[in-house]
Amino acid sequence: MRITKILLALLILAVSNIVYAQVKQVSLNRVDEMADVPQPLKIIDWRLMAQNFDKTIYDFNAKGEYWPMVWMDSTNKNFEQPVMGIYTAVGDVRQGKQNNKGMFHEALANMGAVMGATLIGIDKSKQNNMNYVAMLKNYFNRDTKWNIMMNNTAPEVALLGGGYGRDWWYDVYPNVLFYAICEQYPKQKDFDWIAKSIAEKFFKADSILKGDYNYSYFDYAQMKPMKNQICAQQDAAAGHAWVLYSAYKKFGDKRYLKGAISAMTALENNKINPTYELLMPFGAYLAARMNVEQGTKFDVQKLMNWTFDGTAVCREGWGVLTGNWNGYDISGVVGSTVDHGGYGFLMNTFDAAWPLVPTVRYNTAYANAIGKWMLNAVNASRFFYPQYMPADRQTIPQFESVTKGVIAYEGFAKVSTFDTLYTDKKGPVAQGDGPKWVPGKNPEVSQFSVYGSGHVGIFGAIVEKTNVDGILKLDVLATDFYKNKAYPSYLIYNPYKDGKAINYKTKGKTKVDLYDAVNQKFIAKNVLSSNQLKLNGMRSVLIVEVPTGSKITKAKNHLLANGVVIDYQKK
Repeated sequence: MRITKILLALLILAVSNIVYAQVKQVSLNRVDEMADVPQPLKIIDWRLMAQNFDKTIYDFNAKGEYWPMVWMDSTNKNFEQPVMGIYTAVGDVRQGKQNNKGMFHEALANMGAVMGATLIGIDKSKQNNMNYVAMLKNYFNRDTKWNIMMNNTAPEVALLGGGYGRDWWYDVYPNVLFYAICEQYPKQKDFDWIAKSIAEKFFKADSILKGDYNYSYFDYAQMKPMKNQICAQQDAAAGHAWVLYSAYKKFGDKRYLKGAISAMTALENNKINPTYELLMPFGAYLAARMNVEQGTKFDVQKLMNWTFDGTAVCREGWGVLTGNWNGYDISGVVGSTVDHGGYGFLMNTFDAAWPLVPTVRYNTAYANAIGKWMLNAVNASRFFYPQYMPADRQTIPQFESVTKGVIAYEGFAKVSTFDTLYTDKKGPVAQGDGPKWVPGKNPEVSQFSVYGSGHVGIFGAIVEKTNVDGILKLDVLATDFYKNKAYPSYLIYNPYKDGKAINYKTKGKTKVDLYDAVNQKFIAKNVLSSNQLKLNGMRSVLIVEVPTGSKITKAKNHLLANGVVIDYQKK
């Protein structure tokens, strides 16, 4: 009898382990340093912020000092059409219709604002009788024979700002942005051949580099790698790889897949952390995705650590900040971990979420880490906005009204980075570098960053609050561009030590079964609109909304529902 009971207990234990088998979670050291529940805790409505940014900024008749923030540039560079100019920073004396022929505006601002607005459902190709999407073609530098997207429309104004033919990430990132927009507007005139040109340039560049990205930039007209006073940016390989893999998914040309693998191999082979600005997170994402889609064996953990750790050599200390500064948890924002004790930037934080959140789809071992990081990043990012930062912790609180509630400071630092200015401010100090760009001419309000604030749609599309403060519902498909067919999928992380229950609302209007790809099991059936979801303490779930009645099959460690992958790591 006793033996029977023991056997029965063992059987129950075995069944339990099968049913409740959870994907083993992987730690990231920087994330482990972050607060479990950051304080003071307040999650703002990021979708609303994105909506307000769009309707406020895209107003050519806006009233107020330093407004409007947009103008029309009719110099017709690269294409015979006008393009909208948008300020990089409020009051930047180099910009606007009356300065430099109206030509000085940046693709990072224009493309980021278009992509972000589109992510939250705004059609920028037909807004108030304007096609802001088509205007982006002017950044395709065919007049210079580079034939890729660049941060400016022409070299005449390029040296006024950052990048453009001398600083590699500035030349690569506009193409990453363009490819995202290209997927959002697949029927836009000329976009296909432009995307093809970019892919060809990047493929040929990678072939020429032959695994050695140890350069300051690449001249895409002469097709030659170049060195200058700017240190080498080997993480440009991540940008090349992301564009090439996207091009492979878009065009089906296997050369682009070969190029993506080659660039990723070059990235991974670095002996030091080559993080420079915005591109490393895209490498981590691609490693996870290509491993399950293409059978590669890239080291996701290595690239994740490079993204977070702040051990970069070229851009010293670049990574993800952690800490509590005078009672404020600032963990999660991206920037320099060493500049004046730490200097985080809004745009970098928004844009890191773009690749890192969907990474969890392809490698659920990072669900807890990314869930915890996003909670901290989303919470701390409100401090960039003057209305959410106490006045004594910002450099120019008296100018808050200029922002109209939608423009944030460029960053915040542990102490003022102006050294002799704002020294009475206790950190975190919300500030920006605008006055340093044109010393003595750019006004104090140029610390407010239009171009960084324009990327708010990334958070707006990903982040949703639940009925429990501190528990976020993160849309892992929102920025997973060129993905295969997928069902609505959400990462939810419980940062509390105790279990919590949330009211989970489904996306569609038909019945679904809720599959949890972290615990690898169905947790609810026949859900029509909402369901109470119980979350274990300090654990995550990755919910996939599978149509009820789907045929479940398995192939190559993938679990599928009606032929659509719902779990990439099913053993």
